[in-house]
Amino acid sequence: MFRNQYDSDVTVWSPQGRLHQVEYAMEAVNLGSATVGLKSNAYAVLIALKRASSELSAYQKKVINIDDHIGVTISGLTADARILSRYMRTECLNYKYSHDTYLPLNRLITTLGNKMQVCTQRYDRRPYGVGLLVAGYDDKGTHIYQTCPSANYYDCKAMSIGSRSQSARTYLEKHLDQFSNSSLEELIKHGLRALRDTLPPEVDLSTKNVSIGYVGKEQQFKILDEEETAPYLRLIEGEERRGATSEKPQGPLRDDQGDEPRDPMPDVAIEAAEHAMDTD
Repeated sequence: MFRNQYDSDVTVWSPQGRLHQVEYAMEAVNLGSATVGLKSNAYAVLIALKRASSELSAYQKKVINIDDHIGVTISGLTADARILSRYMRTECLNYKYSHDTYLPLNRLITTLGNKMQVCTQRYDRRPYGVGLLVAGYDDKGTHIYQTCPSANYYDCKAMSIGSRSQSARTYLEKHLDQFSNSSLEELIKHGLRALRDTLPPEVDLSTKNVSIGYVGKEQQFKILDEEETAPYLRLIEGEERRGATSEKPQGPLRDDQGDEPRDPMPDVAIEAAEHAMDTD
């Protein structure tokens, strides 16, 4: 009720105690192409679904190299992701120049979270409309971090974000116990299966629409090209899809207390996010 009175400025709280601009940014992440991150004791893997705006255009790059030991994959506004990835590269370079060693991943994510939170506290800024899955390897081992437009970040064992990502998360939850001791090949196969569950029945994974990156002990972050991706796709070719190919429409969202239904996301915000982000 009277939602439009409170969503024109990121610093204005609604009577329910919510920042609608932040929720719009998080909706932009949910409308982006799906991406999966998972790790074992020795490797961290990122697998992303690439999109093309038309048959005449190239597929959008989804996996970005940050440093020798860090890489990210994105869902949401690609332009915002470029800004954040450039900031992360600068932080890694400055730390390496000053200390002659790699920047610890948890320190980088903490700094990134502080930068993103500034945009939720100033009226002249807007939240970054992109979610990141960050994979890295440092002295403490392998890591998968998830960042949100709300500036929250989470250290994960495995995670998927983006459109229809619930199907991928369901697969990851069912096979979570197998990841810790998996080899790199097995880890990539699990990631591809999880990502495939997010696709409609008429669409399948190919070298054109999949991007794979991984990092590990004595292994710098590497993004595979199409020729290197093809053998992994052949390993899961012909397997039956395990997850649901579509998600049920959500009912009214509820607030933290669960006693009042939240207002549905307005169609205008959803349409604006669809046009602004990477489109099919």
